[in-house]
Amino acid sequence: MTPRRRRLLALAVGLGTVGAASALVLNAFRSNLVFFHSPSDVLAQQVPAGRTFRVGGLVEEGSVVRGAQGLTVRFMVTDTVKRVPVTYTGLLPDLFQEGKGVVAQGQLGADGVFRAEQVLAKHDENYMAPEAADALARARAGQGTVAPEAAR
Repeated sequence: MTPRRRRLLALAVGLGTVGAASALVLNAFRSNLVFFHSPSDVLAQQVPAGRTFRVGGLVEEGSVVRGAQGLTVRFMVTDTVKRVPVTYTGLLPDLFQEGKGVVAQGQLGADGVFRAEQVLAKHDENYMAPEAADALARARAGQGTVAPEAAR
């Protein structure tokens, strides 16, 4: 084999290796994306079936029901237009309250109940996740739906 062919073969193997590594990294990145949706999006069936996503808005007043075992909680998340029932088993954040902002991450069940794996609450009285604030603003303006954005 001539030196020129050896260099071309080494270059081809190097490019193939870099391409394969890039494909694996991009595939892993894409599978770990979690998109945000408002309750209006969820009820309009604009959510990915069988995939994890986030739903956010306000915890509806009077909707929090704690289970007999103490760790299971059911509540409604609303964008002031539509509402989605959420169930969560685990410890809630200390700042979780009715009428306050919340983002729940999980999957939508076939029965229409969102089964949360994680619940995030706002950290002070002035903060709300940008996606949740945008969803509430759009709902109040009568638009009702929000284009999905990658969660941060």
